[in-house]
Amino acid sequence: MDAMMMGAMSKDMTSMPGMESMDMAVMQACMDACSACEQACTVCSTQMMSCATACMNCADMCNTMMRAMMRMQGMTPAVMISMLDACMAMCQLCMDECMEHADHSEVCKMCAQSCKACMEACMAVKDMMMAMS
Repeated sequence: MDAMMMGAMSKDMTSMPGMESMDMAVMQACMDACSACEQACTVCSTQMMSCATACMNCADMCNTMMRAMMRMQGMTPAVMISMLDACMAMCQLCMDECMEHADHSEVCKMCAQSCKACMEACMAVKDMMMAMS
């Protein structure tokens, strides 16, 4: 992400009460993981396996999480943490569904790995926020 956008996001983040010292690199890593997971889930959903619905829902959730992180105005830490929890829950469901096909589908395996990475990135942001409150 370019420096101008990072600066704008950092300014928005510091407007949240108690979040003045958020690590923007952790935030960026989470947005990148959400974007990658959205893409992997979208590709996986086209395989028309039993995981397709979970993949479509996960793609939507990851996109929503990423967009919300880019515009923090009006957010509170409690709302942000709830959104992170929802994203992690959706990624967990999708990962579990895709793991059922991972032995015979490289696409499902890739999707499950992307979901895991997204969950880990969301947890890093949540942990950082919890430490600040």
